Amino acid sequence: MSAADYNPDSDRLEDEARARAKLQTNTGANGASQPVEGGPSLAAGIGEAQERVDGAESEYEEIEVDDDDEVDDMFALGSDDESSKPKKKIIRVKKGAIASQAVSANLLDNFDDADGYYRINLGERIGPEGRYLVFANLGRGMFSNVVKARETIPSTSTEPAREREVAIKVVRSQETMYKAGIKEMAILQKLASLDPEDKRHVIRLDSHFEHRGHLCMVFELLSMNLREVVKRFGKDVGLNYRAVRAYAHQMFLALSLLRKANVIHADIKPDNILVNEGKNVLKLCDLGSASDATEVEITPYLVSRFYRAPEIVLGAPYDSAIDVWSIGCTLYEVATGKILFPGRTNNQMLLLMQELRGRFTTKQAKKGRFAAQHFDDTNNFLSMEKDKNTGVDVIRKVNLQKPVEDLRARLLPANTAKKLSDEELRLTNNFIDLLNRTLELDPAKRITPREALNHPFLS
Repeated sequence: MSAADYNPDSDRLEDEARARAKLQTNTGANGASQPVEGGPSLAAGIGEAQERVDGAESEYEEIEVDDDDEVDDMFALGSDDESSKPKKKIIRVKKGAIASQAVSANLLDNFDDADGYYRINLGERIGPEGRYLVFANLGRGMFSNVVKARETIPSTSTEPAREREVAIKVVRSQETMYKAGIKEMAILQKLASLDPEDKRHVIRLDSHFEHRGHLCMVFELLSMNLREVVKRFGKDVGLNYRAVRAYAHQMFLALSLLRKANVIHADIKPDNILVNEGKNVLKLCDLGSASDATEVEITPYLVSRFYRAPEIVLGAPYDSAIDVWSIGCTLYEVATGKILFPGRTNNQMLLLMQELRGRFTTKQAKKGRFAAQHFDDTNNFLSMEKDKNTGVDVIRKVNLQKPVEDLRARLLPANTAKKLSDEELRLTNNFIDLLNRTLELDPAKRITPREALNHPFLS
């Protein structure tokens, strides 16, 4: 399955179900999600509605922004050719810090959609004294939507006023999401305190504020996520091993920081890894699912499915090794442009894992809370499938004695190996070994971030 064609939103319904289950635990039997205290007030106002009220051309200004639809060339970063430079486009926004509050009352309850996401208005100013001018919508995830904004930094006695672009994460107006946002900020602050020189490749939280009942987190702005990088520069074939090695080194530096802080990210995937404009620096982001390693919760839907470690699916105790597994799946995508384990269900994920990595031990198959759903008493795997003729769900017993294939067969077929130089062959073999060690079915045998940083592929 092409990594470029995968839409991470396809897992969102499953994630939403997980969030609702967690909400029930936190708020009682009725499981109703409550709006955050300090939500939208009658006098709050909304930029889009005010534009219709005022309607005066003098109220607007034109600003130039990058056209994000333009595709740049990753391998011509130093070019002065005009064709390689980002294209620009003009958008019109209202002048001044904050739109007037003279808005019709029947429009004031329209800030959020039915799921609690804030309705973004391009050209709206948010934050203290309208400090942030929103000019692009970067998308949404389970906990929030993210916008690009231009920050106006006031002048001081020593510095003139200046502007910079930032990313702002606008958390959904639900109590559980709000609490998750507060937790995420605490984790980010902890990680930053352990990395004062910003060398461990974890996204930096700049500041935060509240806007119409939404917690807003301000982050440094990076260019695109790793899935977009693969889609643009390595669709269906992946990036070259030089780029893979650079990215892998930075990923394990980030993971080593999390491990030092005793933090589990619990949702590592290409979509949650951002790269800078030069495509040479990445940062791990979106710690909305992260937690302290002492606060683990057994659930079969932790981590997006394609990056979900086997111990999660089986309901076994887990630790930061689940992030190492996710990194392994991510690196395979970066190197090949393909999804490693494209299972449609947890059960199919386990089957694909065993076809590539071999069967689970009897101890593993019996250890997890959910293991009985997938294995019988004699350690046969219970593959849940649809009958090709009737379409009825059936269970097929599978007794895998050895893998059907391996990573070497995928990444270094015999006809390819003959064409490689000695250096290329060495690099490929080292990469295969690193992947094998990140994808150990037994988490106790999985490579640690520190060991990975000393692995021949990265040294």
